[in-house]
Amino acid sequence: MRLARRGDPGQEIPVVERPGGWADARGLTRDFDGPFFESGGLDRVRADLEDLPLLEIPPDTRWGAPVARPPAVVCIGMNYAAHAAESGAAPPERPVVFLKHPNTVVGPGDDVVLPPGSTRTDWEVELGVVVGRRCSSLSSPEEALTHVAGYCTVNDVSERELQLELSGGQWSKGKCCPTFTPTGPFLVTPDDVPADPRLRSWVNGEPRQDSATGDMVFSVGELLHDLSRYLTLEPGDLVLTGTPEGVALSGRFPYLRVGDVVEVEVEGLGRARQALVARAPASAVREEEAR
Repeated sequence: MRLARRGDPGQEIPVVERPGGWADARGLTRDFDGPFFESGGLDRVRADLEDLPLLEIPPDTRWGAPVARPPAVVCIGMNYAAHAAESGAAPPERPVVFLKHPNTVVGPGDDVVLPPGSTRTDWEVELGVVVGRRCSSLSSPEEALTHVAGYCTVNDVSERELQLELSGGQWSKGKCCPTFTPTGPFLVTPDDVPADPRLRSWVNGEPRQDSATGDMVFSVGELLHDLSRYLTLEPGDLVLTGTPEGVALSGRFPYLRVGDVVEVEVEGLGRARQALVARAPASAVREEEAR
């Protein structure tokens, strides 16, 4: 089952795919958010899917992130063996964890704003995991998988100077710039996700990353199980599970510049496209907000 959110920022409509097109889920929920997942919303959608009214959605309607602003965005670093090697590090013995601000989550086709003065902004295609049930002190990786609502395509955009040189030993400075977590287009329930999905990225149409989740150091179940030992994941939380080799940090490709276009895809979860743009001057932002 594929779920999505369509419409302008702040006005997205929750929709679910069924034969014939996309159906309006507003009769069942205000949005695809934490309370929806926590209250068994996916089961309600499955039960009533055929009765939901189809929508006529213009093709150019914006895709929002498939989960409304997550309570938390929890990320895993160095979780693909080949990516660890290209970064000059050995695969970690335990998951490397950092956080992104939830307000970095934007739609899959929204622009990515290059931080002022940035010369080292990078792309990272990732398998995103949306939590469906609270995860705390779980007994096993197998149990952890029963707490997953679904999966999505994510671009974990990163500014490497902020992340590695001006970070004070933490990564989040280089991860939390506005628009740095394009997510979607779809939330796909676990029963419809390939067993070993392929992850790919392109910059200006040229291939960059091409791998599969089989290169993960820690599987999704292992990650959620491990995280549940240290923190409580809530319904609607978004977990980013790491990126494969093929990023600019490797030294093989140039970093992103204004005008570049990044595309990311996880097999079965949809492809996303983002253009790199400059941040608008503060005066222009104030003028737009005043309208």
